Amino acid sequence: MANVSTMDTDAAVEQAIRMIEAGAEYIRFAVQGEREARNLGKIRHILHNKGYQTPLVADIHFNPKAALVAATLVEKVRINPGNYIDKAKTFQQIDYSDEAYAAEIQKIREQFIPFLALCRKHQTALRIGVNHGSLSDRIMSRYGDTPEGMVESCMEFLRICKETGFEDVVISIKASNTVMMVQTVRLLVDRMQNERMLYPLHLGVTEAGDDEDGRIKSAVGTGSLLIDGIGDTVRVSLSEPPEAELTVARKLVDYILAHPSCSGGSQSYACSVCCGRNEGGGECHSMSFNAEISDTPLPHSKGEFEECHSMSFNLVISDRRNGDFTIDPLNKPDYLYVGSVDSLSCREDGGKGYLIDFAHWHNQPHTYPYFYANEVDQLQMARSELKFLELSCSDLDDRIFKICREDAAIVVVLQCVPVYCIHAIRMFISRLIDAGCDTPVIIRGDYSETDDESLQIKAAVDFGALLIDGIGNGLFLCNEPANPCLTDRTMFAILQATRRRITRTEYISCPGCGRTLYNMQTTIARIKKATSHLKRLKIGIMGCIVNGPGEMADADYGYVGAGRGRISLYKGKACVLRNIPEEEAVEQLVNLIKTNGDW
Repeated sequence: MANVSTMDTDAAVEQAIRMIEAGAEYIRFAVQGEREARNLGKIRHILHNKGYQTPLVADIHFNPKAALVAATLVEKVRINPGNYIDKAKTFQQIDYSDEAYAAEIQKIREQFIPFLALCRKHQTALRIGVNHGSLSDRIMSRYGDTPEGMVESCMEFLRICKETGFEDVVISIKASNTVMMVQTVRLLVDRMQNERMLYPLHLGVTEAGDDEDGRIKSAVGTGSLLIDGIGDTVRVSLSEPPEAELTVARKLVDYILAHPSCSGGSQSYACSVCCGRNEGGGECHSMSFNAEISDTPLPHSKGEFEECHSMSFNLVISDRRNGDFTIDPLNKPDYLYVGSVDSLSCREDGGKGYLIDFAHWHNQPHTYPYFYANEVDQLQMARSELKFLELSCSDLDDRIFKICREDAAIVVVLQCVPVYCIHAIRMFISRLIDAGCDTPVIIRGDYSETDDESLQIKAAVDFGALLIDGIGNGLFLCNEPANPCLTDRTMFAILQATRRRITRTEYISCPGCGRTLYNMQTTIARIKKATSHLKRLKIGIMGCIVNGPGEMADADYGYVGAGRGRISLYKGKACVLRNIPEEEAVEQLVNLIKTNGDW
């Protein structure tokens, strides 16, 4: 999506060309009103004259008249069901009778059907784009802030499309919360199947942020769906120049497409382990879709493991076989795997747990034996409160089941071949459960990536697709060439993105668009510099009010553009400071956090 003003024709054309040459197959522009819609037609004409035929998409909020104009000028129009007809969100709870609710749907029909007729006449495609942050008060009042509400917001418009025979429709249903996003898209797929609908899906994690957190959140949410064959187009939403989004999106899609067995459109997410549905229509196992899980004390003994229960902690094992024991104080791993290294000579932090291959283990304090599948007969020889047993997906048999049931000190480290093993791991966990084993399972992935961004994207896809469904009790990421601080940071970021372990400040920031009236990237950097030490806080940074107040509902504090050079600050859903000068806004945000006791 372009982030320049749609009225700045030269800048819009230049940015569009950069995006096309970086690999964009569609380009979306913010269209606030009829004037912007007409100018977007001019931009399209100039691009065509320069030899660029890439389709343009008009992004419409709050203004059905602008949608009517855009439908005659560009290839696609995106409308937001949350504000196409419904008034702007005020967070009011309204008690609709069935008759009153039906009357509101009729209002949608009266404006939406003529718009569809115009799109049909001009062969203009439509995107119905639902955002978690901009559900209408009407939907919120009846369905709440839920996946069901997001899906129904979409289905109200899709039913009219089906009724009128309009088929040039693509759907997006996005959230900044990756768990919410994945749940909602899956629910939408089921709902469309139940109502005999088949429309393409556009995927994305909205307001993902920037840097590694934005890349990892995007790969977790979008990758988890692509792996199961869900999704037709992709947008990575980063608070960075639009060209940067395209590189990440291409790497993500290429990684999935390189392994067609994982993306063959079988919708194999409907297994009995990974979501709320299975092939027989029954209920899923209770391990699926865990709620957000906070940091928990690190278990270092059999008793603590039993007390924690196998799904209640999310550990990080760091690969230190290369002898590098540098520890990032902001991303401290729970255990260090040292292989055959004498850990006692390397120890810097006496509270750390060291995992040592059983052949080299001598039962020293804070050290634990690490076994391989061919060493299971020796497990009983180790007198240790914890025993780590590395298995592959093919190693499960009756002997392993028996050992895991009888020895509560065992922690399984499940080694996977990245991407290829996602569905095999789901079956592995299902078989453990069916066999009555409550054994914790750490997921291990081995990579050979020289590019940091590629490692983060691939690991986020592989680990995220499991963690987001409640599968796994921790991560063990190995990469060659080794960079332990990078892999540790990546693991913690993946756990945070899947809402499994919160260890840092979370920033929900939009990428900016033609509606944004301040420099997003500079502002985000200033806010991060001032607040990044505030672990467990969520801070929203939004360019405008389209999704701002809605996403603020999921944040503790919000920074929202209110006009040129003006900012409004939020505490949760409530706007507490309006239209303050931009140059004072970050300091005022800090004061607001301090005043509320969250500093």
